[in-house]
Amino acid sequence: MFVKRLCRSAFLSIKFWDGLCVGKQVGREFSHTTCTQTCKHQSSPIANTEKDARVFSSIPGPKPLPLVGNIWRYAIGQYSFDQLHTSGLKKYQQFGSIVREEILPGVNLLLLYRPEDIEHMYQVEGRYPSRRSHTALEFYRLQRPHIYNNGGLLPTNGPEWHRLRQALQRPLNMPENIRQYIPGIDTIAHEFAGLISASVKTAKTSPDFLEDLSKVFLEFLGLVTFDTRLGSLERNLTTDSCPYKLIKAAGDTNNEILRTDNGLQLWRKWKTPSYKRICRSQEYIESIALEFVNAKKAELLTKNFAAGSQKTLLEVYLTSKDLDVKDVVTMVADMLLAGIDTSSYTMSFILYHLAKNPLSQEKIYLEVKQLLPKSNSVITSDILAQLKYLKAAVKESFRLNPISIGVGRILPEDASFSGYHCPKNTILVSQNQVSCRLEYYFKKPLQFIPERWIKGDPAYEKVHPYLVLPFGHGPRACIARRLAEQNLYILLARLVRQFHIEWHGAELDVRSKLINRPAVPLKFNFIERTDS
Repeated sequence: MFVKRLCRSAFLSIKFWDGLCVGKQVGREFSHTTCTQTCKHQSSPIANTEKDARVFSSIPGPKPLPLVGNIWRYAIGQYSFDQLHTSGLKKYQQFGSIVREEILPGVNLLLLYRPEDIEHMYQVEGRYPSRRSHTALEFYRLQRPHIYNNGGLLPTNGPEWHRLRQALQRPLNMPENIRQYIPGIDTIAHEFAGLISASVKTAKTSPDFLEDLSKVFLEFLGLVTFDTRLGSLERNLTTDSCPYKLIKAAGDTNNEILRTDNGLQLWRKWKTPSYKRICRSQEYIESIALEFVNAKKAELLTKNFAAGSQKTLLEVYLTSKDLDVKDVVTMVADMLLAGIDTSSYTMSFILYHLAKNPLSQEKIYLEVKQLLPKSNSVITSDILAQLKYLKAAVKESFRLNPISIGVGRILPEDASFSGYHCPKNTILVSQNQVSCRLEYYFKKPLQFIPERWIKGDPAYEKVHPYLVLPFGHGPRACIARRLAEQNLYILLARLVRQFHIEWHGAELDVRSKLINRPAVPLKFNFIERTDS
């Protein structure tokens, strides 16, 4: 039973925020190889019904050995936990579009490549979609009931997750609550572009642009979660500054989550080095969350809202009858933990693809310039709505470089996939990252072609809606999707409007601790446009 829990923990950490990693070999394989045998692995859509379903044990997959299952294949390097989409491609080429892997005796993973199966996974995930991740974070928070009611949205399952999710989701579904941040985010993005311009002129560029992206996305988060500027863009941040410590704390936590999820969970009995790092990092994040949330709560005691005035998200949450202060503190801490790395990594790949595809970059520039005639023109919600090509480019980057390989779920009841019966508690792992680079589903799948998403364009493709799901889907999809997309669009528009962007680094593979991270330092060259 312990081994089963351990293995479930390892694989169910895969979700939107929890991508596992790929390394240099992965990038080479996906850069130069597509599955030339895709057609033999596909078939016409198969009804996912129990009638006439084949037995679970007949699903193709690597043959396990007695006592050790298939874990030995990872030990010898045939597959890799650190290169899951390369391993996923190998299994697809070997076994087809649905793969059963008995990772340890009695512990079965079901890898789903067909979008019809991925769609069905969401259809049967139940009212409380279940996964197993961030176990050490949950353990830490449950030891501190004076601060937390639960482990937060990331690890919590069941009715308590549903209560918290519903209360937090409602304000985020209201467009006006999201649009109110456009002026502030645009101001920060404009300042960030100015800093890049200054650094280029003084030849003092960062050795890794990812550091700069982390700072600007933290500044975005500070505005949204704390209603304030954190000062992340100040020059020469010291190691004892709040922004520096928050970025480090979030990164350290994310780096240790997989270790504590996947390894022997000795931290439940002893404070292992990984668990200690999580504790130290979370103690700092929660101290900042408590400081700002309590300050805002005190401010609200004397604040009178004028009729029709717009409350910030923090004010909405603190005045909600469905949430208490502990819930709000947990939400703020989760936003900091999940938002910095995911957004900065995502922007890394977007900029990389545009730098490697200057014609696409030029199309975005012309689109943005028409809407922003001057570099200091203000971005509005109406302008964002018209950024048709920019949004297509972002979606194309998500297709090629999603934040994770796919989504993991624990099957809550018996179901059928591709005509095979699958028992309750089977571990399902969608393989969107692999499928999105197959010729079976996309024309020229390894090329960056934003036009494939624009209706009416000759390159437009009608693809299955369950192939590209960078934010997940269903009740457990990314709760802050609209905010995240808005921030990406504004920052990208500002950068392309002011600079022509070139890439001077090595080929950009992905490596992940918790999500898909750029594997090499980001070496961009920003060339100021003459009309900026």
